[in-house]
Amino acid sequence: MAQKRYIIEIEPAKEAKDEKPSIGPVYRSVFAKDGFPPPIDGVESCWDIFRMSVERYPNNPMLGRREMMNGKPGKYVWMTYREVHNIVVKVGNSVRSCGVGEGGRCGIYGANCAEWIMSMEACNALGLYCVPLYDTLGAGAIEYIICHAEITIAIVEEKKIPELLKTFPNATKYLRTIVSFGKVTPEQREEVEKCGLAIYSWEEFLLLGGNKHFDLPVKTKSDICTIMYTSGTTGDPKGVMISNNSIVTLVAGVKCFLESVNEGLTVKDVYLSYLPLAHIFDRVIEECFINHGASIGFWRGDVKLLVEDIGELKPTIFCAVPRVLDRIYSGLQQKISLGGFLKQKLFNVAYSSKLRNMRRGRKHHEASPLWDKIIFSKVKQGLGGNVRIILSGAAPLAPHVEGYLRVVACCHVLQGYGRVVFENFAGLTESCAGTFAAIPNEFDMLGTVGPPVPNVDVCLESVPEMGYNALSSTPRGEICIRGETLFSGYYKREDLTKEVMDDGWFHTGDIGEWQRNGSMKIVDRKKNIFKLSQGEYVAVENLENVYGLVPDIEMVYLPTACACMYTYMSIWIYGNSFESFLVAVVNPHEQAIKCWAEENGVSEDFHSLCENPKVKEYIIGELKRVGKEKKLKGFEFIKAVHLDPVLFDMDRDLLTPTFKKKRPQLLKYYQLKGFEFIKAVHLDPVLFDMDRDLLTPTFKKKRPQLLKYYQSGSLRASYHTVCVIEMHHPVWSIGDFMVAPFPIRVANFGSIPLP
Repeated sequence: MAQKRYIIEIEPAKEAKDEKPSIGPVYRSVFAKDGFPPPIDGVESCWDIFRMSVERYPNNPMLGRREMMNGKPGKYVWMTYREVHNIVVKVGNSVRSCGVGEGGRCGIYGANCAEWIMSMEACNALGLYCVPLYDTLGAGAIEYIICHAEITIAIVEEKKIPELLKTFPNATKYLRTIVSFGKVTPEQREEVEKCGLAIYSWEEFLLLGGNKHFDLPVKTKSDICTIMYTSGTTGDPKGVMISNNSIVTLVAGVKCFLESVNEGLTVKDVYLSYLPLAHIFDRVIEECFINHGASIGFWRGDVKLLVEDIGELKPTIFCAVPRVLDRIYSGLQQKISLGGFLKQKLFNVAYSSKLRNMRRGRKHHEASPLWDKIIFSKVKQGLGGNVRIILSGAAPLAPHVEGYLRVVACCHVLQGYGRVVFENFAGLTESCAGTFAAIPNEFDMLGTVGPPVPNVDVCLESVPEMGYNALSSTPRGEICIRGETLFSGYYKREDLTKEVMDDGWFHTGDIGEWQRNGSMKIVDRKKNIFKLSQGEYVAVENLENVYGLVPDIEMVYLPTACACMYTYMSIWIYGNSFESFLVAVVNPHEQAIKCWAEENGVSEDFHSLCENPKVKEYIIGELKRVGKEKKLKGFEFIKAVHLDPVLFDMDRDLLTPTFKKKRPQLLKYYQLKGFEFIKAVHLDPVLFDMDRDLLTPTFKKKRPQLLKYYQSGSLRASYHTVCVIEMHHPVWSIGDFMVAPFPIRVANFGSIPLP
């Protein structure tokens, strides 16, 4: 049977010309073969999305929160679309009474709640720029954003008011009004009023507008709806300007995509709001729900209580970052391991049977109805019992976790793409969170980010210096995006906008590889920027320059063409989107280390000192000291080091002729060396089975065949996905792990540094 292909070519490839690299064909989703989805009738702005849903579904439950009774959480209590609209009007009137008009900047600072959404909709109504202040940015970034965006009114979660006050007095140059989601203490009121600002509790603010009536401005698609500041990698956060058109176009595209795969949203859908509304992913997801008159319930803000909130709300669509799904996966594994021999065997038989049928093309609900009812329905109940789609976003979902959940969760598990290596459906702020999304029931898309969504065009641009050719039989190159969902530019930074936009194309910096079915696989990063598992960006070259200031790290002085001197910092920092921390290989300064050893009574040669745990502890301490001096963020601190007495060199293919680090080769070299900080166990998402001749009919492991299968390299490794299995004994097993007495490289599972 011919393989389905979910993209169509709309423009031919272009050969390299005038020093510009070659460009592959331009592709579009097969669901948009007759053109991009038409705009939703009557929707010109985000305000129209909400306004029209109020008209169509006035009595539908819109926003819900758990009622507290005697200090204990009860059922979800709901506000209807009409009730929410009435409060939004009051908020808007009060904002106007404070002198903030069309084009003004309103900051929203706090965790997801009904007040957050109502404040956002008031901004939409008045034509204000909604400027979310990310809940974990800290006072320094908050102060910068308030001043950079010239925010005049900030609507703030009650417990965040102390953080906001830390921005005084600098922020008071622009800030005139503060509104609490809840109450205001007398001390806070005194401090704010002392600086000449006004501060209101939520109830006070709703009364401020009185019975005044303000005409709403006419809003257009080109108007800026929100400025979302990205956490960035170096320097200050960047303000990404998102227009009404970007969001309403994406909402139409998501509607088209879901309906094309028979999974369209309805008024009966329920969404749990716990991912930050300050991130574009959750913002557009909730806009999609509002567009359909569906319901949004808020969590209580405590990750330990998340499962309980899920059980009470019973969402139908569950959006998650991979760390949440990793916890679900780990929890399921633990429960299964504690279930006893017979339960484990029964689960393994059920899993293998359903997986085999799904790999043969059966839909998840048809693959094994009996096992779903007996075994896997319990997993679905753990997510409330009604989940039909899990969307993964903000960081990568490891293929073994994705594959596992596709089988056991009894629902679709969809990944997509945004930006920075392996980012998923959350997407890139600059593309309004939507570029690629996997197709339900297409198991061969496992490990990819799926084909383009129906509202963007995508092409690959060759990167000759990295050996990527968009015109080869296996097209690889930088992913470039075109479409109306793209951002309007970086606020007050036209120079940065020009760096990433070229003739309507946004250059993501990610290296992608087209698959035969039209899905995209991310294989590399053009710039040395990546994302950790918690979603934080890391500019590794910047960190290497900072840590290179440690006097105990070797510096190589190199002559340039003009006979000047510059230093090459001999430290290589590594991290990936599957882990939450950074590790490093350091070439220590021999004389400095020997001096330290002498002072501390350690008598060893230089090579032995590099293996000494005390020396490693000392180097980590020095790195930490410099990190604190330079005010690095917590996730930018090095947690483990390997000390290599031999400088990085060209002989080992670790440096270019111009002494730049070859990062893929560095990763491969040190992984194959088997250093502890970069070791990992290979996790195979496919259970050992008889199809591959790995099990006997009685489900006993065929150890010679296991060894041969994994030794054969049938799962090929690429530089960023190598895993190492290290054994110290003949072939043996732990649970369902097959272990070999030599290193094996396996693709698509990422290396997992050990603490």
